[in-house]
Amino acid sequence: MATYKVRVATGSDLMSGTLDSIALIIVGTEGESHKQRLNHFGRDFATGAVDKYTVHCQQDLGELILIRLFKERSFFPKNSWYCNYVQICAPNGRIFHFPAYQWMDGYETLALREATGKTAAEDTLPILLAHRKEEIRAKQELYHWRVFVAGLPNYVHIPSYRPPVRRLRNPNRPEWNGYIPGFPILINIKATKFLNSNLRFSVIKTASFFMRLGPQALSFKVRGLVDCKRSWKKLKDIRKIFPANKTVTSEYVAEHWAEDSFFGYQYLNGINPTVIRRCTRIPDKFPVTDDMVAPFLAEGTCLQAELERGNIYLADYRILEGIPTVELNGQKQHQCAPLCLLYLDPECRMMPIAIQLSQTPGPDCPIFLPSDCEWDWLLAKTWVRNAEFYSHEAISHLLETHLMAEAFCLALIRQLPMCHPLYKLLIPHTRFTIQINSIGRALLLNEGGLSARGTSLGLEGFAEVMVRALSQITYESLYLPNDFVERGVQDLPQYYYRDDCLAVWDALERYVTEIITYYYPSDAAVEGDLELQCWVQEIFKECMLGRESSGFPTCLRTVPELIRYVTIVIYTCSAKHAAVNTGQLEYTCWMPNFPSSMRNPPMQAKGLTTEEVFMDTLPDVKTTCIILLVLWTLSREPDDKRPLGHFPDIHFVEDAPRRSMETLRQRLNQISFNIRQRNKCLPVPYYYLDPLLIENSISI
Repeated sequence: MATYKVRVATGSDLMSGTLDSIALIIVGTEGESHKQRLNHFGRDFATGAVDKYTVHCQQDLGELILIRLFKERSFFPKNSWYCNYVQICAPNGRIFHFPAYQWMDGYETLALREATGKTAAEDTLPILLAHRKEEIRAKQELYHWRVFVAGLPNYVHIPSYRPPVRRLRNPNRPEWNGYIPGFPILINIKATKFLNSNLRFSVIKTASFFMRLGPQALSFKVRGLVDCKRSWKKLKDIRKIFPANKTVTSEYVAEHWAEDSFFGYQYLNGINPTVIRRCTRIPDKFPVTDDMVAPFLAEGTCLQAELERGNIYLADYRILEGIPTVELNGQKQHQCAPLCLLYLDPECRMMPIAIQLSQTPGPDCPIFLPSDCEWDWLLAKTWVRNAEFYSHEAISHLLETHLMAEAFCLALIRQLPMCHPLYKLLIPHTRFTIQINSIGRALLLNEGGLSARGTSLGLEGFAEVMVRALSQITYESLYLPNDFVERGVQDLPQYYYRDDCLAVWDALERYVTEIITYYYPSDAAVEGDLELQCWVQEIFKECMLGRESSGFPTCLRTVPELIRYVTIVIYTCSAKHAAVNTGQLEYTCWMPNFPSSMRNPPMQAKGLTTEEVFMDTLPDVKTTCIILLVLWTLSREPDDKRPLGHFPDIHFVEDAPRRSMETLRQRLNQISFNIRQRNKCLPVPYYYLDPLLIENSISI
């Protein structure tokens, strides 16, 4: 007789427990146990419980390699069960860990591998090779790719679910009476119930999300804000939108938004700090002369001298050129593709010195300067901030983090078995990403959603911006250290975003290096891992749409190549998203700093802008509230978050990777301490890349 002590852990989220019958078979190298129902006096498999059982076998089963869990009918109605893991203590005292971390919804069988990370080359037993092939086959049968918008990364096909957007249509249909922003969104989000249980939010996170969205939407309705299609009468009235949601940063934005120094500061440490690049030559399409900008440069210098010194920077929004606009609330909207020239002055302030509101110079396209009348210059800067809205929301945020991360995630699920070291390394960074993206499609790219109701470009234009951006993304641009060098901003002073990025990147890269080199001792091990190569090929095909000019690899041949690739994936799914998401409300709740639409065309002459013209150009009250409601929801992290480096699910059991995980936490804690010490001396603290505030995954 051989006796095995079994511990079964049920998830701690609400409704994780089950009243169904659970049975177990243990498989070892020397045989397998009989099927035994796991049952003792009292409640089994309650939420958060770790139940203990004893399994008796006729013989020692040898090294344990596999278990089978059977969820079967009992006296009670069928209900789902979330299993965290199963641990088994063998007769010789050795403990075997079998991670699950998934739902069993129906009456089904779940086969789980012992937790040691192994590539296919390391599996020699036929039963294990067959298991990993069957696992991949089953997941590929369950999860399929689907085209959402031609030219954008593909996404998960949800059986029995018709997406909110089958094709891009005219978003200007009449509103139905009684519209409350947020409530139609709630209806759309119900479609995510068709997601597989293992992709959905936890109950806590779901409740938190909707409890924040619904009441705020109702508050806007009760206060009459969402039915008001007129202009804002006074700038100060905008403060009334979120009277109770104030932070040091949001108050600073409201007080200083019109200042040139703060306008330039946002290019370095705002919510879209990846746009500017060093300018070594003034482009022909932006005919700025020395006489124009000489008054705004330091004494005794000139434009050419500052270009040579590397103190001139350019923000170019040519990607927006020619995209048509729509009507909102019965009024034609407008947009432009501006160019903005900035100067790093002797006080290390990034100052705007020239703005052109078109990519084509001419008599009807003046170059606006800080010396122009107050309202001309302010409105020119506001047009640039409007272009920033699209650059941020469509490209930096939605495309370059959410949509790309979803493709990384789905390819991982479809191509790598749970026992694969890369699956264990990357799965914490995919948590809830597919769920939040399903919500995001309902919020953003949906008829009646954010882009249709609250932006100048509408549904088709918003999508077109992303399509254009994806066609320009390169693999090298996603490698963070290269990006700063390529843009010529590696030495910019007071660029806290860059400093914190590189610190977090270094910690992640060192962590990835330790894990990868443990499991891949040679380049041959990388090149020979066919599951890894299939994952990489699927990302190239479904995320980059097979575009060879992107430079995305279709295979990885060396250990350094794999380290770089995996670091890019983890950074994209965590810190990169935090940098562009966390501060959304702080920088946007003062709407003139980040307008989503403009109701008058770009100025074609100087001296005609008044305060009244400025207010009539900004979004109306209703449009402002629709946009800010969504941004308020998406920038407020619901409960059930997991900070970067915190991995409560036990996927790795070997000592080496677990030591690396602890070392990563220590490095991140030091980075967090350094950031908080620095911020004590700053008028506007930059904390969006504080590791304690970064999520492991994109879950909001």
